[in-house]
Amino acid sequence: MTPAELFSPDLAETAQTLRAKEQPFAFATIVRTAGTTAAKPGAKAIIGADGTILHGFLGGGCTRGAVRRATLEALETGAPRLVSVAPEDFLNEIGVSAGAIVEGVLYARNGCPSRGTIDIFIEPCLPMPALTVLGNSPVAEALAQIAPQFHWSISRAVDGAAVSGKMSAVVVATQGQGDLDALRDALSQGAKYVAFVGSKKKFAALSRKLSEAGVSEATLATVSAPAGLDIGAVTPEEIALSILAELITVRRTSIERSQNA
Repeated sequence: MTPAELFSPDLAETAQTLRAKEQPFAFATIVRTAGTTAAKPGAKAIIGADGTILHGFLGGGCTRGAVRRATLEALETGAPRLVSVAPEDFLNEIGVSAGAIVEGVLYARNGCPSRGTIDIFIEPCLPMPALTVLGNSPVAEALAQIAPQFHWSISRAVDGAAVSGKMSAVVVATQGQGDLDALRDALSQGAKYVAFVGSKKKFAALSRKLSEAGVSEATLATVSAPAGLDIGAVTPEEIALSILAELITVRRTSIERSQNA
């Protein structure tokens, strides 16, 4: 069951529409209130990429600024946020200032006359990162089979000529069938991760040719070659698993850096 299926039909429809368009958004749920508040625990909303509420209800204008900020941060880092909108005297009482993040809670001031407190959990929903697999080798086939199970959006191309569009990662698994062209085209796309399935010796030979063709040493140094983590992989399926493990490491490390920035 997906989170959208736990929502009302209208909220679920909005979420599915945004997913289909590959647009980032966030689920928001009021998890606790204290004092007088317009919205109550359990109230839900869907928030767009710009921080505006697209559907649902989280209370009056007192919460909008805090919700917007928390949503934008959640979408930027990929990590959920818990925001507590509370009256200033309560913030003073617990010794925190508006805008502070203490033990994972973002505090914001509630300036409305109601002077209630609302705690809202915001969960980002990001489009799946795009992985382009070049080649029709056994490793390419195995990677294309297992990667979607770990929330990667897969596109395939037999050679580099078909590389286009937005992508997060490219794996060159041509294995002797147009390796040079595929590597050159993969490096020209500006992907965050480029990996080459092949030995260090083979990649070194290809790198010399690419360098002579004008590809910078700095760009060539970004390529993961051989592709994947060293897990002693032998079979195509094991090699694909090692590449997927490296992809997950790169993705999670990027998220962690964003959170700590």
